[in-house]
Amino acid sequence: MVEQHVCNFCGSMLEPGTGKMYVRKDGAIYYFCSSKCQNNYKLGRVPRRVEWTAAGQKATKKE
Repeated sequence: MVEQHVCNFCGSMLEPGTGKMYVRKDGAIYYFCSSKCQNNYKLGRVPRRVEWTAAGQKATKKE
C-alpha cells in the first residue's frame, strides 16, 4: 500500500503522487499539498493563526 502523507502546513491529506516534498539542510522532511501552503511556510506564518488551516479552525473553535 502507498503511504499517505499529511500536509505540514494546513493538515489536509495528500493523495499518492500529488503535492511537494521539501527537505531542509538538517534532513527534516516537510510535505505540502500546494504552493499556497509551501509559500506560507516559507514566509514563516504559523498555521494556528491562519484561518483556513485545520489548526487555525481548531484554535478559533470553528471545527
